[in-house]
Amino acid sequence: MIVPGDLETRTGGYGYDRRVIGGLRAIGWNVRLVRLDDSFPFPTTAARAEAAAALAAIADGEVTIIDGLALGALPDEAAWHASRLPIVALVHHPLALETGLTAAQAATLEASERRALTAARHVVVTSRATARTLSRYDVEAGRITAIEPGTDPAPLARCHREHPAAEADHLEGAASQHPVNLLCVATLTPRKGYEVLLDALAAVPFDNWTLRCAGGADRDEATTARVRARLANLRLAKRVELVGDLGSAALGAEYDRADLFVLATLYEGFGMAVAEALARGLPVVSTATGAIADLVGVDAGLVVPPGDAAALVEALTRVLADAGLRARLAAGARCVRDRLPTWDAAAARMAEVLARARDTGHG
Repeated sequence: MIVPGDLETRTGGYGYDRRVIGGLRAIGWNVRLVRLDDSFPFPTTAARAEAAAALAAIADGEVTIIDGLALGALPDEAAWHASRLPIVALVHHPLALETGLTAAQAATLEASERRALTAARHVVVTSRATARTLSRYDVEAGRITAIEPGTDPAPLARCHREHPAAEADHLEGAASQHPVNLLCVATLTPRKGYEVLLDALAAVPFDNWTLRCAGGADRDEATTARVRARLANLRLAKRVELVGDLGSAALGAEYDRADLFVLATLYEGFGMAVAEALARGLPVVSTATGAIADLVGVDAGLVVPPGDAAALVEALTRVLADAGLRARLAAGARCVRDRLPTWDAAAARMAEVLARARDTGHG
């Protein structure tokens, strides 16, 4: 499995790769990790040469999964080895759809990734939404398999212990007697929509909330600077805290203390942080991208169009104004958590795809 950058990076994509590798090993596959430079998807000359050498060193016939962050930037290298290696592309989301790219960068990445995908015997995506998107990349539906990320079982958040679902009826229309603890889990990058979220919260006509933002602040300096500038707003400064990139135990504590999960992401391949919140029984306010709308449904939260600040303000206002609504949505989230996909199922599905690519020479 070829992955650019540090596999331990705390993002959904790297988390997916880690869990797939672990899951395959657990069911008997011998998985060798090949780590590339972290300059992808805009590799340096040295990084591209390193990737070419890594591909050349793989024995004929060895199934090779290439993370899309690297594959999309290596069309010539992938084509050169496609006749001797069963290449399986793992596309978390098309590179050209990353927020913050110039039009020229997006066009270059789309053309490059389209060419690279022709070299793959099969393409694995992490949601049905991404599978539909790849139709514009001329990838035949028969060559695509959607394997959704799994979600680890987790204890219910504290809000379920303090405000059982049975209280929803008598809380109808009631305002909170304590601050509503909002949680956002996302790296500070343009695509995650932090600026949209903060602007929306600044416009909400209630002060009964706090927001804690868990995620690395070192991936995009410009985004981090803009977010910090917004926090100069006194109303936000008193209620918003950036807690940084957290390990699993500390992040688990954040989920536990939260009452509501919020994510104003502009684009997702899947939406793993939303699934993790639902696993805790947290109601969600988020955007209709990736698999988020399917995960949340109509009972576990409110979903608005990506980038629609007015709709986000309205959704946040509704849930902050109505404790009964929050309780009903939390009850819905508690039901959803039992239907979330598992990592064991993801590994088993991946093994089927790899075996087919290895044994039949086609997708």
